Amino acid sequence: MKYKILFLTLWMLAACSLPGNQPPPAAPITDTPQVAATSTVTFAPIPTLPLAFCNDSRGTDLITSLAGAFTSKDGVLLSSLVSPARGMDVLFFRNGKAVNYDVEHAKLIFETTLQADWGPSFGSGEPTLGPFQEIVLPSLQVVFTPSAELICNSLKVGGATYIPEWPYPYLDYYAVHFAGTDQFGGLDWQTWAVGIDNVDGKFYVAALVHYVWEP
Repeated sequence: MKYKILFLTLWMLAACSLPGNQPPPAAPITDTPQVAATSTVTFAPIPTLPLAFCNDSRGTDLITSLAGAFTSKDGVLLSSLVSPARGMDVLFFRNGKAVNYDVEHAKLIFETTLQADWGPSFGSGEPTLGPFQEIVLPSLQVVFTPSAELICNSLKVGGATYIPEWPYPYLDYYAVHFAGTDQFGGLDWQTWAVGIDNVDGKFYVAALVHYVWEP
């Protein structure tokens, strides 16, 4: 009888030592806090560009009026669109010299023969001198047409050897893009960006910046 009891005792001890019956090991001690399964992780929201300006019809209406002024060479109309607070900067070369026209000088912009310095040509490096009506206006009349593409707060260009940048970060703007012609393989594309100033709730032109293909 005692042999049976001894055998039974040994069998029970062996069964308790099997791996399947062992209690799970204690979790290792660590300094990293454990996140519960029900916890959620919140990320900071990704900033988005404000859409208020781009959804405001005053901007596109201003571009339409500006195109009309260039087409008809109407200085009185153009002067009514120029910012009374800043005037209108014109950069014929994107990194050239800005020529500023206030409201009064804008009235005569299509008539004056005053020689303005627009900065060095990217072709020759020589200074580009001449009146607005001879240097700038022909390009504006090519670009500001009903078929031009209008893009809000973003620069659209054709093939370029540079990174286009908007030099007036404090101004919202529209890019008016002419895609070029098949005759020149699209390399004659042009973009004029129009910086817009809000003065007492009315939109005005504060800057015109020209982008073209550069060698």
